[in-house]
Amino acid sequence: MEQQAILAIAIFLITYALIISEKIHRTVLAMAGAALMLLLGILNQESAIHHIDFNTLGLLVGMMIIVNTTAETGLFSYIGIWTAKLAKGNPVTILWLLALITAVGSAFLDNVTTIILMVPVAFSITRQLEIKSFPYIFSMIIATNIGGTATLIGDPPNIMIGSAVNELSFVAFIENLAPVALLILAVILPITILIFRKQLKPAFANGRKIMNLSLDGLITDKKLLVKCLIILGITLLGFFLHQSIHLESATVALAGAFLLLLITGEKVMERAFRSVEWPTIFFFVGLFVLVGGLVDTGTIKLLAEGVIDLTGGDPLSTSMLILWLSAIVSAFLDNIPLVATMIPMIQDMGNMGIQNLEPLWWSLALGACLGGNGTLIGASANLIGAGMSAKEGEPVTFVRYLKYGFPLMILSIIISTIYILLRYF
Repeated sequence: MEQQAILAIAIFLITYALIISEKIHRTVLAMAGAALMLLLGILNQESAIHHIDFNTLGLLVGMMIIVNTTAETGLFSYIGIWTAKLAKGNPVTILWLLALITAVGSAFLDNVTTIILMVPVAFSITRQLEIKSFPYIFSMIIATNIGGTATLIGDPPNIMIGSAVNELSFVAFIENLAPVALLILAVILPITILIFRKQLKPAFANGRKIMNLSLDGLITDKKLLVKCLIILGITLLGFFLHQSIHLESATVALAGAFLLLLITGEKVMERAFRSVEWPTIFFFVGLFVLVGGLVDTGTIKLLAEGVIDLTGGDPLSTSMLILWLSAIVSAFLDNIPLVATMIPMIQDMGNMGIQNLEPLWWSLALGACLGGNGTLIGASANLIGAGMSAKEGEPVTFVRYLKYGFPLMILSIIISTIYILLRYF
């Protein structure tokens, strides 16, 4: 192996290990690793820029602007309280409904944003019911990762895969991933309720408190809400039609975002840009450059050849290996670096004799997105939900989450395995 390849692998692995340790912010580490790739001559600036997927970045920025602006109107708090009243204060029904809303929200917004919006609502309700919040936080984390699996824009791994493979449209993601995501949700939610059934029994009087909550005043800006809903609807329609109208998904998201800013004014624009998660955006930038170093030195091609040798190039065996490997790895490591590494590897497999790569892409999406449910550190939404819970005085420990999350994750991958076998082979 050439010296440049060894350097690229060393930088990638050291950066990855430091990201896992969480001693230094992952964005700083990713950008520092990317800078090292350039400083040591593994990549030049032109090649580094070529490896940055601006479609992924544009899609993320556009959706962050639209969703965060919509959140300012109080819509999501309104939905949460309305849901609790609809359930007549019944804690089991509330858990069902909050999990379903979170799953649907994650499919069409993104799972991190959905968790940020919904966790405070769950705490508001559990305080009124005087019961522990963990069953609700846990079920919403599980639901957000499952819901995010269903669409192109629901989870960063899907955004990255869709951006890398032009043939996989917004509709294709729904057609191929939404059915299994719905099935998994239908299996996992009843099991979750069964697990926590003893903790979901408040006093009757506490249920009455929920019914007495008022919805008045929760929507703080009705005019802005109408504008946001119109633009969000147009943007989602654009995602469905983006291949037919020959526009990239990032173009649709950014066009929707800036159309919203155009009709809402300068003050909203300033708040919208402040609300964009710029550390996440630059984390992606650094990550793309790091993986680019592995691509340009031939390391990814060697990995692809190793997988082909292991499975003999059989599409079924390769799909199963990608599904389970990505799920187990994503449970303990961040799924974004994993997917960034796997995408060029699968693309190289297409040059080595595997003609139909589509089952491999769906296996990667299912493994990476659902694998995040396995542990507390498996996905960003998990960590954010746990962090918000700790601020409310109810910390979620790694072991407590692992006790429930890992078995449910394995069950979801077993269901995914059966789905891939039946649908594609």
